Amino acid sequence: MRARQRGAMRSVFWLLGLAALAVALALLVGNNRSTVTLFWPPWRFDVSFNFFVFALIAGFVLVYAALRALAVVRELPAQARRWRSQQLERAVVGWVLDALANQLAGRFVRAQGAAQNALDHLSGGNSRDWPRRAQLEALAHLLVAESAHALQNRAKRDEHLQSALAPAVAKGSPEVVEGALLRAVRWAVEDRDPAAARSRLAELPQGAARRIQALRLKLRVARLGDATGEALETARLLAKHRAFSPEAARSIVRGLALDALRGAHDLTQLQRVWDGLDESERRAPAVALAAADRAHALVDTEAGDDESLREATALRVRGWLDPLWVDFGALEDAQQAQLARVFEPDLAHLDAAGLARLEQLQRQWPQNAHLQYLAGQACLHRQLWGKAAQLLGQARHGLTDVTLQRRTWRSLARLAEERGDAEAAQAAWRQAALLD
Repeated sequence: MRARQRGAMRSVFWLLGLAALAVALALLVGNNRSTVTLFWPPWRFDVSFNFFVFALIAGFVLVYAALRALAVVRELPAQARRWRSQQLERAVVGWVLDALANQLAGRFVRAQGAAQNALDHLSGGNSRDWPRRAQLEALAHLLVAESAHALQNRAKRDEHLQSALAPAVAKGSPEVVEGALLRAVRWAVEDRDPAAARSRLAELPQGAARRIQALRLKLRVARLGDATGEALETARLLAKHRAFSPEAARSIVRGLALDALRGAHDLTQLQRVWDGLDESERRAPAVALAAADRAHALVDTEAGDDESLREATALRVRGWLDPLWVDFGALEDAQQAQLARVFEPDLAHLDAAGLARLEQLQRQWPQNAHLQYLAGQACLHRQLWGKAAQLLGQARHGLTDVTLQRRTWRSLARLAEERGDAEAAQAAWRQAALLD
């Protein structure tokens, strides 16, 4: 509506201007009796002033029209060359689009052919003055490389990739170069070549290396190269940028933390990995249990007869497992069973405070078979035979974990031997054997 009103106002002003011009011309020539005399010896010409003005204006118009017509005629060859260049440019853009469409459709041979047609025409001299020629050429090279990768032609892929990464392209279209580097990283990951992938990641500019797509590829490269620490840091950064859903982020970070703990080669490295975890990651039951389990496996290898190292490791493991005792009721049955398995080796080094807390928990959940088992084993270590037999006898009915059941029957067998009941000991050893 406003545009229509503006157009109407413009028309009114034009009419007023034409009316004013008509009035001015009428006042100038309406009663003008002046004459103009032209001398061309031996002739003399007398014409009215009005005729002279109109003839002068008409002559100017004719000369201007003739000059414009001459300019148009002289520009015809340039216009023809420009028209041919535009048609060729449109054809090249069409081939690039065809290559992209066929690439997305999985028709890699057709995509490669269309992109190669675009490159063949781009190599001509008529395309030198195109405004986005470098970008079109780089995209065509990249499409050929992508199709060659899908067709397992690595030599051709690398050749066109290097063409897409040419310095002229980097200067005129850095975004295409960044995209080509990211594609090269993905190809290296698919080829399971972490060294090549890291090399391409190092070529990315600093800003591009912080993008989510680059971080995703960096995570894949780190996991491919078994760089668990780097993968864990990258996963945390991706979770911070909300690249995953909260549940997926927790699952990925927890899985990497478990891999880092299980991959520790000695107690020092295990402690270093544990110190590198966030507080929320340490409080995860699966992480704390995996750390304790790995510590027991390593101390059996390193300690030998060094009881001081075993005691220090037991104290460290109890500190790792402390948050789990606070939230013991929230643990799943499988996690409670695993907690009982990894905590049992530390019962021999359990101090009075730890034993009191274990007894308090057992009184708080008197029917919990895992707490009955731990309390019974603690009593067994302190040679409290009667109480140990009572607690282990209760635990054997509620335990579902095969390992804990086997250990329970073995402990009951030793208790029966301790009190001289050979028949009960033999029956307990038989039950333990049946679980092997």
